[in-house]
Formats: sequence, C-alpha cells, structure tokens
Amino acid sequence: MPTKEPESSWGFSRAGGSQARLHSVSTALSMRSLVLAVLFFPGSLSAFPIANPNEIALVHGPADPFAEIDRVVEHHMGLGNLPGAVVLVGHQDAIVFERAYGNRSVEPEIEAMTLSTIFDLASLTKVVATAPAVMLLAQRGQLKLEDPVSKHLPAFGRAGKKKVTVGQLLVHYSGLPADLRQSRRRRISSQSVVTRIYRTRLLARPGQKFIYSDLGFVVLGKLVEKVSRQSLAQFVRENIFSPLGMTSTCFLPRAEDTLNIAPTERRREGGLLRGQVHDSLAGKLGGIAGDAGLFSTASDLARFCQMLLQRGKRNGVEVLHPETVALMTSPQSPDGKPNVRGFGWDIQSTYSSVKGSFFSARSYGHTGYTGTSLWIDPETETFLIILTNRVHPEGKGNVKELRTELANIVGRMFQPASLPAVDANATHLP
Repeated sequence: MPTKEPESSWGFSRAGGSQARLHSVSTALSMRSLVLAVLFFPGSLSAFPIANPNEIALVHGPADPFAEIDRVVEHHMGLGNLPGAVVLVGHQDAIVFERAYGNRSVEPEIEAMTLSTIFDLASLTKVVATAPAVMLLAQRGQLKLEDPVSKHLPAFGRAGKKKVTVGQLLVHYSGLPADLRQSRRRRISSQSVVTRIYRTRLLARPGQKFIYSDLGFVVLGKLVEKVSRQSLAQFVRENIFSPLGMTSTCFLPRAEDTLNIAPTERRREGGLLRGQVHDSLAGKLGGIAGDAGLFSTASDLARFCQMLLQRGKRNGVEVLHPETVALMTSPQSPDGKPNVRGFGWDIQSTYSSVKGSFFSARSYGHTGYTGTSLWIDPETETFLIILTNRVHPEGKGNVKELRTELANIVGRMFQPASLPAVDANATHLP
C-alpha cells in the first residue's frame, strides 16, 4: 500500500547525464492557434468529447514551463528520497514532456535511468490490469458489479462474506482487512494464501467503512480467472495490453528484459529484487495477482491513459465502451462516505495527496508502493505519470512530497479557463 513510506533518506552516486525528450513551449500563440496546432495530431480533438478544447489553456509562465519539474525531481534526488525517475506528461493525445532522471540502479553498479526503463508498478496493477479486466467482463455480461462474489467464487462466502459484492471489492468498502496476518510458516503455497483470504473475517460490515485492501483485489484477480477461464496475465494481455500496443507491460517479465528493469530492494538471501515482484503477497501468489505484480514503462502507461481519456478507444481500437470508462472513473463509493473511489480508481480519499491542489474534481488516479503513480484529468485532457523505484536499495525512499509537488506543477499548467495560451510543440503518441 502507498501510505507506509518512511521519512528517511540514503546516499547514492549519480551517473552523468540524463536521457530526455523535452518539448519547449512558446508563449507567442493565442488559444485559437493552440487548437490549430493540436489539430496537426490526428483525432486529438474529436477523440475527447468530455472537455471543450476551446476552454483549455496552458497557464502562461516561463519560456520553459516544465523546468520546474526538473528542479523538483533533482531536489528530491539530492535529499536521497529516490535514486531516479521517469516523468511523463500527456495532454490532448500527445506527450508534451518526457524525461529520465538520475539512476535506475545504485548497486551493485550504477546504471543511468532511461525512458525505456521497466518498473515494478506495485498497486498500479489494480487499476491498469485488475479493475479494467473486471469492468470488461461486466461489459460483456459475464458478471454484474452487484453480484455477490460468492456467486462466482463460493469459497469466498465463508466467515460472513457471502453478501460482499464485486463492486464493494472494487471501491474498498467490502470490510476486508488490508492484508493477511503474518504467518509463522516459512513455506506458504499459492493455494494456501488464497484459502486464508477466503477464510478471513470482515473488519466491518460491507459498505460501511473504507479499508484499502490488497486482499480484495487478490480476490478480484481470482474472479477474473474463474469467469474468463484464463489466467489474469493472459486475459489482460489479450484484451487490454496487446490491443493498445503496450508491448513492455506484463506479469513475470522475461529474463532477457532483466537488465532494463529498475531493481527494488535487497533480498534477505542476497542480491536485489529485479524482475521479481516486490509485493510480498503477490510474491506468495507466484508473481501474478490482482493487487500487484505488473511491470511496465512510462510510454506504455501513456497509451493506457490515452485510452481512458478517449473514452475506451485508442487509434481506432476499442478496449472498453465509453459507458464502462465513465462508470469506472466516477464516484462509486456508498453515498455520504468521505473516501470517494471509482471502481478501482482513487478520486478523493486519504490516499489522494498525489493529486495536488489543481487537478479537477473529476480527476482520478492511483499510486504504487514502489514509488509509482499516475493521475488523469478528463476536464483538461491531461495526465501525469511518475515512475520511480524509491525503495531501491534499502526500502527507505519517500516520494510522497515529490508526487504532490509535480501534480501541482502540471495541474496548474493546464486549466479549463480563458487564459493566454501557448503552443505545445508536442509529440503525437504512436
């Protein structure tokens, strides 16, 4: 979970230079000129019926409005909060900023961060894989969000959980605890973990209390497998990642990709976790789980974000219906509850500091314990992806303030207001 980030730092050496694709922004053009410039990118306006492009403006500022991103990331690397990062900003069907900072590895050897670095996404798995998979099955009529989970997984109905619904698991209002209690057994099989989850008692009545639960999403992963008759990894690869061209996104990365993966923590038995999932629960489940285990790159996640902003479709390929995307990314928590969640997505909760103060009320996103996050704002057709391995190598990094500061910078840039506009010389996503 993303809240347990210790407030300590560690030293590291930096490799020289950085890899970047930075698109400078001129302050010379009007809003009408910006719209004409964006029209250069096929479908950039017509693909976004949610917001009115004529009301989108990039807040005026320095000749390079993204320079503040550099300053913030470099500052936090200097404090030892993270060894490196990849930051990507998307706006209206284009990448307007993409840069790699620092190092992806500081031991046993220093390796520079690159734009193509693959990261352990941790809990971003919940919203990039598991929740969309459940929503796709609901869209196809293979399950209903109001179904009791026990209808499809009878063993889950034990210990007073018979009435817990699919939707309650998705919004973290099922009453399940966050995680399993530590077991004294040294060797725990995947099946024994699932059995323990199915036998777990609720901490609150379904629908009563928000409890962010990894267990709930492990169950959702098993639900996808039961209903689809495929592994979770195979289902999301065939139905989400492959159609979107997310070629670097997967569970259980290939051995040949190891050197391009950002390592996380040291192992007790020696060496580093690199290509093996950091999350202990997902690790006990063999690296494929509904709560964690997915690996990806910033550019792949940009494709996913674009699909959501384009209401389920990208480059003419529909992954989800517009109605499904709207349902998944709008408030679905029980009425009157202070922690507001979509189906999988965070909207406004105790976990929402990552959104900063300027993203709109319609925005949504998620974080991952390893130091990953993404936030999407349909109001301004903007998204921010931050990928770090802040837990490398000792598990002592902290990116909570970094996330908020970067969100404020990006959220402030793009506002639905009649402000002097600038031309974003952006790169169209392939």
